[in-house]
Amino acid sequence: MLKEELSESYGIIGLGRFGTALAEKLAEAGREVIVVDRNENKVKELRNYTDFAYVADELTKEVLEEIGIQNCDTVIVCIGEKIDTSILVTLNVVNLGVKRVIAKAISKDQGEVLEKIGAEVVYPEKDMALRLAKKMLVSSVMDSISLNNNVEISEVMVPVRMIGKSLQELRFRQRYGLNIIAVEHAGKTETEVEPEYVFNKGDVLVVIGKSENVSKFEGILLA
Repeated sequence: MLKEELSESYGIIGLGRFGTALAEKLAEAGREVIVVDRNENKVKELRNYTDFAYVADELTKEVLEEIGIQNCDTVIVCIGEKIDTSILVTLNVVNLGVKRVIAKAISKDQGEVLEKIGAEVVYPEKDMALRLAKKMLVSSVMDSISLNNNVEISEVMVPVRMIGKSLQELRFRQRYGLNIIAVEHAGKTETEVEPEYVFNKGDVLVVIGKSENVSKFEGILLA
């Protein structure tokens, strides 16, 4: 059973491709991860990454509590395909008092129900499709991640019009409504970008802000 004193702990319920990849990445990053699935073989594979890997034929509130799901800081329910099970398990986790519950959904209707019972919703297939489309449409967009509250992180090549100009000169935040959280230059990443920093050809900017502002900024890459 996962101990309450462990910090940065995550629960993954459902070990399909999405859940398994998520659990592996979190464990590799040094986070405490508890995984649960009905398939014994899938659970055995995850024991290479975490000691807290459990087989559960039923995902009732009582079973999840016995496993220790309520002690996790964040629980991700990765049972998108079985809609009734997804909703019931998510409700059980919410009722156990977990601070943050994230649930995978495969349809808008399913997502709306999950949100109403108190979960944050992710659409892995849709998000991947949108990220791929963005890369295809704007070649200078390296990658992007959608967060909550309509916030997005995007990794883009520095626009030509910005080369040779400083962050202060461009009034970047005021003009675009975005914050630069990192600049990659010559193989190095700088996370403390001074106002005097002058952008160079080949720089990669990591920006964060409202999705509409990110989209507007990416639009100048096409100009």
